[in-house]
Amino acid sequence: MKWQRIVLVLITLSLLVVPLAWSQGGTAEQHLKKLTDQVNAAMVKADINALEKLFADDYLGIHGDGSVLTKAQEIEGFKTGAIKYEKVDLQDVKVRVYGNTAVIVALASITNTRFGVQRTGSNRTTRVWVRQGGNWKCVSYQTTRVGK
Repeated sequence: MKWQRIVLVLITLSLLVVPLAWSQGGTAEQHLKKLTDQVNAAMVKADINALEKLFADDYLGIHGDGSVLTKAQEIEGFKTGAIKYEKVDLQDVKVRVYGNTAVIVALASITNTRFGVQRTGSNRTTRVWVRQGGNWKCVSYQTTRVGK
């Protein structure tokens, strides 16, 4: 009798918890795609507050021109207008999750101006996310231009 009550309680709990988990944003892959979309939208809008929250303190970005920028340098570039994104459209997005780390690879169509140089074209991008204190933070970004 006792084990039947335990089974009943476990079934009841699972019926309550599973829908709650689904309402919290689906799978980790779906959540990370949304976060990546948020980073791209924040770059287009130059939304400093969003970038501050989404980038880890030790974030490093490696750009198509070979430059490497820290979180502070990226954010300062957006603040001053030295970095401006007009468009970031992703296709062929692939998300791989390894515990508290995730890698997102995509083909990006980008139009931006970085430090006086305007660029338009297709890039292969990689973002690395790490779960820190229960929140996903972007720790690294790398982009490579796709040949013509």
